[in-house]
Order: sequence, then structure tokens, then C-alpha cells
Amino acid sequence: MSVKIFLFPLQHKSSVANQTAPMQLAIQHQTIYRYSSPLTYSIQQLRLTPRMELHQQTLQWKIDSSGNMHSYTDAYGNQCHTLTVMGAHQELQIQATGIVDIQSPEHGRIKDAEHLSPYIYTVTSRFTEADERITVFAHHHLASTLAGTRELLGLATAIRSTISYQSGSTIVTTSASDAIALGRGVCQDHAHVFLACCHVHGIPARYVSGYIDPESGEHADSHAWVDVWAQDTDYHGWVSIDVTHARLMTDAYCRLAIGRDYESAAPVRGVRRGGGNETMQVRVLVTPR
Repeated sequence: MSVKIFLFPLQHKSSVANQTAPMQLAIQHQTIYRYSSPLTYSIQQLRLTPRMELHQQTLQWKIDSSGNMHSYTDAYGNQCHTLTVMGAHQELQIQATGIVDIQSPEHGRIKDAEHLSPYIYTVTSRFTEADERITVFAHHHLASTLAGTRELLGLATAIRSTISYQSGSTIVTTSASDAIALGRGVCQDHAHVFLACCHVHGIPARYVSGYIDPESGEHADSHAWVDVWAQDTDYHGWVSIDVTHARLMTDAYCRLAIGRDYESAAPVRGVRRGGGNETMQVRVLVTPR
């Protein structure tokens, strides 16, 4: 019987992510739902508040919407709100705005103390379950169950080469196995395939939702990437990797939420009663200051 050993170092809040000057990102995120007939009730779960982590500090942040908002912290440590709107309405607007101070984590390493074991992020979901194609892919591109940062970046490069980025090619319910079979997808799909490959080897890996300063790139300001448990010679712990760009997270990224997959880290998710057909418009603007 093989035994996999993961070393979980103790972290201290007094440690710092990096000594370089921080980047400030000004963020505007607007979501508008419109309905063909009046709703009588709607409830939304919002993960629209930047996480409290060593490398990022929220200087200003505000969420505006109609209805009542209740704040709470979920099981993954994400700052959340439940938005409830009662009475007839045919439109719902949610706007989050603010400024976040961000430092580049050294070598992409996320060193925050956490109360959850990394092992909870080895459990698959309907988005990250590995079929035969993903299992073969995972064994071909990730040989070790105790992978270091270099090997994990190699996996990201292989995924990016296999699944070309194409906006609108998939939907929010697309699974990792669907995306790799299609050969096209978006950042969410890249992240899910990476997680599925790590789960084949029993490596802890989790989904990250947030924002990115796109500079002149083709990808949207709203983004998804991963944290993965790396086993380097000088470090055992979380490393944050942008699979879509096959690179380590830098100060161009603002982290909103972590979870097992898109469903547990989505910025906005909800249910409604009535309303007929629904259309959703999302506008995100991220600018460095």
C-alpha cells in the first residue's frame, strides 16, 4: 500500500508575503439581472468582498444593491453576503467597488494560517471529476504525487496547450471532462481541469475566483485560477497558479473567494421565484493606480 505524505507547516500572521511595493487595483464589478415578467422573490449569495490575506489589504470596498444584505463568513473563510429581495421586481442590480492593496506573493506562495486541512481539497465534485481522458492526461503530464512548483506549472502549460481559450465556448455548468473533450474553454474550465488532474494524484488543489489586471491581454478582468499544494525543497504549502496564462499569481490579481470548484467560489449565485426569462449583464473594470 502506498502512502502519500504532505507536510503542513505552521504559519504565523506576523510573516509578510513580500517586501516589494504593493500594487493598488481599483475595481468596479456590476451585475444586472433583467426578467421578462415580475419576480415575487429572489435570493443571491455574494462572494464579492476581497479575502483577508497577508498579501492583500482592502483599502475601500462597498457593495450596493436593493433588498436586504446579511454578511457572514463561509466554511472556506470567504467574506460573503446573502442578498434577499422581496416583492415584485423585474430588474436586480448588484455593484461592488473599491480599492485593494496587493503585494506579489514570493514565488506565488500563499502563507496564510488556515483552520482547514488541505486534504479537504482532494475531494472531487461534479465539475472536477476525472474521466479516463483526464486520468491519462494527468499521469502523462504530472508524474509525481509530491509535485513541486515547476512540475505544477508544467501541468498548467499542458492544459493551456490542450484547451484553447475561447470566450463563450462553454457555460458555467461545463465540467472538466466536457472541456478537455471539447478542446476549448475559458479560465473556469482551465482551473477545473487542473483540479481534476491534481485529484487523480491526491494532490490538494482548490479553485480561486477574483479579478486580474488584464493589461493588453485577451482575457476578462473577472478571472479564475487555482491554489495547489506544492512540495518544493524549501517550502511545502499553497502556491497560486494562473492556469490560463501558465504563470504564478502576482500583484495583478485580487482574490475574492476559494473553494472546491466554481460552484463554491462563484462571485454571484442565486435562485428566484417567477420572472420568466432571465438575461444577465456583467461589467468588470480593473485598473492599476
